[in-house]
Amino acid sequence: MSRIGKKVIDLPAKVKVTISGDGAVNAEGPKGKLSWTLPKQIKGRVDGNTVHIERSSEDRKVRALHGLSRALVNNIVTGVATGFTKDLEIQGVGFKAAVKGAILDLNLGFSHDVHFPIPQGIKITVAENTKIKVEGIDRQLVGQVAADIRAYYPPEPYKGKGVRYAGEQIQRKEGKTVQ
Repeated sequence: MSRIGKKVIDLPAKVKVTISGDGAVNAEGPKGKLSWTLPKQIKGRVDGNTVHIERSSEDRKVRALHGLSRALVNNIVTGVATGFTKDLEIQGVGFKAAVKGAILDLNLGFSHDVHFPIPQGIKITVAENTKIKVEGIDRQLVGQVAADIRAYYPPEPYKGKGVRYAGEQIQRKEGKTVQ
């Protein structure tokens, strides 16, 4: 049995989850609504305030889908209950960020500003011009937006400039030495 797949998902107080016969999972909570469809080999059921995910066979692919499906349903429940956040930091002289309407304006030392359109369902806040907080209910979307922002100027190993995740350690390299 899958160690992750056999764990039950406990539902928080204000979250309602429904699983239809065709595998459509709908969750509604204080932060919003999310839905996802289970693979056809995986079944789910709601018992009171817990959700159980079960598989139909012991095939290798079905066993892998069992744990994946449980993790994704758990992410949906957590997202509609509390949401997800990713924190980014900008390091470098003159590097800064600002939110202007539905666009994140990044000044990263290029000859032009980088304009990042903020997707629907994501909230971005900037503090101190160098700390970016990405918030949302969809874990995959929050992570992807943070990765896209970081990809504009990943931290470089010589001076450490660039956009990094909060708490990320950068392996520094020694520069060339003159003989």
